[in-house]
Amino acid sequence: MDTRAAMEPSPRVLEPAARPASVDIVIPVLNEERALPGCVRTLAAYLDAGFPLPWRITIVDNGSTDGTWRVATALAGELEQVHARRLDIRGRGAALRAAWQESPADVVAYMDVDLSTDLDALFPLVAAVAGGHSELAVGTRLAPGARTRRSLRREVVSRGYNALLRHGFGVRFSDAQCGFKAARTDVVRPLMRKVEDDSWFFDTELLLLAEHNGLRVHEVPVDWIEDADSRVKVVRTAVDDLKGLARVAWSMSTGRARVQVRRPEPAPAHPDAVLTRPMLDISAFIAIVPGILHALAYLPLREMWSPAVANLGALLLAGIVRVTARRRSALRAATRCAVLYALTTAAVLCVPAEGAAPESGAVAAAYCLLALLRWVFSRTRN
Repeated sequence: MDTRAAMEPSPRVLEPAARPASVDIVIPVLNEERALPGCVRTLAAYLDAGFPLPWRITIVDNGSTDGTWRVATALAGELEQVHARRLDIRGRGAALRAAWQESPADVVAYMDVDLSTDLDALFPLVAAVAGGHSELAVGTRLAPGARTRRSLRREVVSRGYNALLRHGFGVRFSDAQCGFKAARTDVVRPLMRKVEDDSWFFDTELLLLAEHNGLRVHEVPVDWIEDADSRVKVVRTAVDDLKGLARVAWSMSTGRARVQVRRPEPAPAHPDAVLTRPMLDISAFIAIVPGILHALAYLPLREMWSPAVANLGALLLAGIVRVTARRRSALRAATRCAVLYALTTAAVLCVPAEGAAPESGAVAAAYCLLALLRWVFSRTRN
């Protein structure tokens, strides 16, 4: 056998792909005549220098009263792959909705005009979506590996807001507000029909609906530098975001946040794969295990202490096991412990018959109810 011939690459291996995914990068602007030229020229030069996918830049002027539209049209005439459009209404969400709904590209993305995010993160952001692994991709300033330089006020507000999303909605993404996102066009359009906000909350609402409907959200740690000329009104935006969160929570609870999106089920790639039977969903039963430990620890402690004190001691013992196994953060563990203590103590005090055994049973019953509710919520979410 000629090993040299076997090791030489076949010409077919070197053939390029049939058609790479195209990308439309949207830049929403409001009264940005000063910052817009530098942004677009810098971005276009970066993309032209070696971005591996077909691209277009779309400037969306959403209600500017200065010379932004004149600058945008001049840039579109000067640079071949730059497109400009104008809206009569304000709001970043409105700008993205209009541009993404009509974009001819396979992947739609956006970034802020101040270019706060390092452009070297653009291809990793787009690649996760263009390759088909994820439906949405977001830049994050809060994940390990990210480097950020911004004011203390924005740092505190951002971390507090995203902590609220993680603990209140159980989201997996770490940064909802970074102005650096990409999505598959065919997936994001059905989602946008459910997004009601046209302003800064648009990003958060889109991501909440994406996770609620079982879509994958990929995160890319970025380098980010705050621009002091930002148009964001931090306090007003925070208030609007809280109102939006309440509205989205109500929408999820009533089932109105469900969206029919195309996402194929996992299938084996090997034609001769031998499949096992689908595993029974035992997540609800696993969640009861800490309750059993709690109830068993309650029995001996009740012989020495009152119901409320014994319940606290049993909860702490079971909580140590759970935190050690799951490696939860201290804040999340403390919050969960406080909620469980309130619910299980109420269950213990409501038992008509005194005694360790019925009270321990009430603790176990409370855990079973919580596990059932959590299982139902996870099923409706995914």
